[in-house]
Amino acid sequence: MSLENEFSQFGLSDEIQQALTMLQYTVPTEIQKETIPHILLGENVLAKSQTGTGKTAAFGIPVCEKIIWDDFLPQALVLEPTRELAYQVKTELFHIGRMKRLKVPVLLGGMPIEKQFITLKQRNHIVVGTPGRIMDHVRRGSLDLSHIKYFVLDEADLMLNMGFLEEVEDIIHHLPAQKVTMLFSATMNEQILALSHNWMENPVSIAVESPTETVSSILQEVYYTGSEEKYDVFLSVLMKENPQNAMIFCATREMVNTLYHKLSRAHIRCGMLHGELEQRIRLQTIDAFREDQFHYLICTDIAARGIDFDNITHVFHYDFPTGKETYVHRSGRTGRNGKSGISISFVTPDEKRMAETVVAYTGQEMEVKEFLGSDAIAKASFLKKQTETISTKKQKGAVFDKSIAKLAIGCGKKSKIRTVDIVGTICSIPQIDADDIGIIDIRDSISYVEILNHKGDIVFDALQTKTIKGKLRKVQKRSSSRNFI
Repeated sequence: MSLENEFSQFGLSDEIQQALTMLQYTVPTEIQKETIPHILLGENVLAKSQTGTGKTAAFGIPVCEKIIWDDFLPQALVLEPTRELAYQVKTELFHIGRMKRLKVPVLLGGMPIEKQFITLKQRNHIVVGTPGRIMDHVRRGSLDLSHIKYFVLDEADLMLNMGFLEEVEDIIHHLPAQKVTMLFSATMNEQILALSHNWMENPVSIAVESPTETVSSILQEVYYTGSEEKYDVFLSVLMKENPQNAMIFCATREMVNTLYHKLSRAHIRCGMLHGELEQRIRLQTIDAFREDQFHYLICTDIAARGIDFDNITHVFHYDFPTGKETYVHRSGRTGRNGKSGISISFVTPDEKRMAETVVAYTGQEMEVKEFLGSDAIAKASFLKKQTETISTKKQKGAVFDKSIAKLAIGCGKKSKIRTVDIVGTICSIPQIDADDIGIIDIRDSISYVEILNHKGDIVFDALQTKTIKGKLRKVQKRSSSRNFI
């Protein structure tokens, strides 16, 4: 493994190191430097860290490293407060453990529970989910937590703010007493400290980044406007700034809907994200924004909290937040990794006092800007950008497509297909052995199999004439960057 990858300092296995290099994780962030060694040593960790500091990999790398592939029951449980965060973290862990062939199911509401039952009957290594759906599976007996060795409570402050304390403690009661517990939170209030005191033994405390550092390198501007003219002011400023990628925050779901439809009618490429949208639509919207299919995401605070997007150039506070910490969380979506960023607020007279509170809290002044009316040249340039052909950006996991092939085989549980049937057939192909077979996911009528080490074509061609359990099966190629759910 190349010495250029600084993660080698942690003594990681070749499989994890290879995946990190392919994902271009070569220099640990501060939270990763502080956290990874303690988790590898089996120590409990209480960590304060903002979104965007690399905290998912901070616990994901050591947990994936410690997982024993041969064990059938889940060895790690990660709790997330929202469905979108659960899906994001599941994807990140799946990529980190990809070369180690780790199965990482995600259990969340809004998705068919029957498919989750099928997944949980197979070998799984790390389970990620929201508290409600996790407890649902525990009560039904479909999720066995008796072998959990690593437990992560992520975004703990948001988790408790959303009222999940009782469910979180119910889940903890079902976990083994001997385990490594990791609690990550953007803030550390008395409730979180009490939770850690009750459920964590001698945790190592780690704090990275003060709450005001998030906005210290961001250009902050404010437009004071009346409620009636706010939309016109916002639209003109949006056109003048002409951002590449921006997040636009609203106070309510209704305002997200209203603003989305107004911008769409103006032929402005945008998407919206809030809790009333169907789960499938929410996940599709997140993926589309990450792939640059549209430029502006209009969202509520809770729906977007913690979701990681690259290269956000602007944050617009269409509705000014009602809490100073919320302003910091929002603004921190831009200006990451040493890049410049702009946070622009539209403040009505009723919101002026909160804006003053935010300035006192962050210690950073907002530059007061005067609205001078629409700029015809800026408007023309902006609208031209909206008609340009979009070059879709590849998802992070696409890097594995070159070496990993995902095959869909037309047989499953209804055909009484077992993992051993698929492995036996594939291993009988010349040049193929068990190390070339990745994750296998057997559904009712279809089975998904990953073939590693650039050998996908060999297996695909051979299965056109080779039988599985006595019958020829239809085999198709799928994109391996779309991970197992």
